[in-house]
Amino acid sequence: MTSSAHWDRVYRDKATTATSWYRPHLEVSLRMIGEACEIPAASIIDVGGGESTLADDLLARGCRDLTIVDIAEPALVRARARLGADAQRVRWITGDITTMALPDRQYDLWHDRAAFHFLTQSEQRAAYRRALLRAVRPGGHAVISTFGPTGPDRCSGLEIVRYDAASLAAEMGDAWELQRSELATHLTSSGVEQPFVHCRFRRCQPS
Repeated sequence: MTSSAHWDRVYRDKATTATSWYRPHLEVSLRMIGEACEIPAASIIDVGGGESTLADDLLARGCRDLTIVDIAEPALVRARARLGADAQRVRWITGDITTMALPDRQYDLWHDRAAFHFLTQSEQRAAYRRALLRAVRPGGHAVISTFGPTGPDRCSGLEIVRYDAASLAAEMGDAWELQRSELATHLTSSGVEQPFVHCRFRRCQPS
């Protein structure tokens, strides 16, 4: 089963609140985004955003330039339906961030909650880093969250890679300065605690 087929099936078979990653609001992400940029003036891309409520909360905070990317079209369909008329204020893109071509532009902030840790192959992670560098302007930011070092080793039936702040920073490479990290616990819909590491990076200015 291809990655897109896997995630299409997940979103067809499960209600929004039944997915393990569902959270009414992404509090840590919102705080880190607000620390990194002025939300109303910023160009923001949410990678693996699916039907996350981050879009709702960013729009409520005045965001005028928001792009949501996800591999699963059913997730984006559900998100657009939830937002109603506000969905027209968002650019929606279906695709795999490791193989797709993003629009030729540079964003102020890249957000990724729980997409990067599914990239178990070094080639996938290298492709992700290339997309990240193309997408974010020098001086811009990335807020990336993954399962922490004591988190599960599988999610939705797929293997994942766990990180702490240091190993995630090493994976991002010299182009990115780790500015803040935070460990937090996510409670799944079934009541299981999952440790997450949240990191805010700044893209270094070219020398």
